[in-house]
Amino acid sequence: MSRVVTTYHQRVAQEKRALIVAAATALFLELGYDRTSLARIAERSGVSRATLFKQFPSKAALFDAIVTESWSTADEGEPPPAGNVVDGLGAIGRRYAELLSRPQMTDLFRIVIAELPRFPELAHAQFSQGKMPYFESVRGYLLAEHEAGTVRIEDVDVAATQFLGMISNYVFWPKLLVPGWEVSAVRIAQVVDEAVKTIAARYGATGASGE
Repeated sequence: MSRVVTTYHQRVAQEKRALIVAAATALFLELGYDRTSLARIAERSGVSRATLFKQFPSKAALFDAIVTESWSTADEGEPPPAGNVVDGLGAIGRRYAELLSRPQMTDLFRIVIAELPRFPELAHAQFSQGKMPYFESVRGYLLAEHEAGTVRIEDVDVAATQFLGMISNYVFWPKLLVPGWEVSAVRIAQVVDEAVKTIAARYGATGASGE
């Protein structure tokens, strides 16, 4: 019985956390980071102030949670195993495109861009806690493929930037800047496939798996 009760309380806490994060994101977009108080967030989310402060003692902690959840993936874990760069980059590329297609990712970038002049620490949080950890996972994967001999890459930072940039430049940045911009699932798959082929053609070792 105690396990059932514990599970129930955990589910309720997770649901309230999701409500708080959603309310904070909406208010940051509507009013700006500075004008949004934790009390207002509690009111919008429908939770008590005590509940909110228990989970998020400050706006900075709440924004960190927005960053973390925006960059989280359903299949979080280790990058694909090295050995087939086409399959591995395909999996990474589809995961990245799914992340960039989420409304909360667009919201996150809009908050950071709007508040950058007054609150550069938000951009730092987004970069250090969201974008860079994801970039490092892709970089680590390419380095593993290099060490496995499937690719020959002198600068894995450049290669990872090239790969992610080919996807984000089509899937994400126009959506952020152009009202009504939409990309179909079929087109996203094509964009990812072409990015994989480009990296494999540029860096693939002769006779490597996946060529």
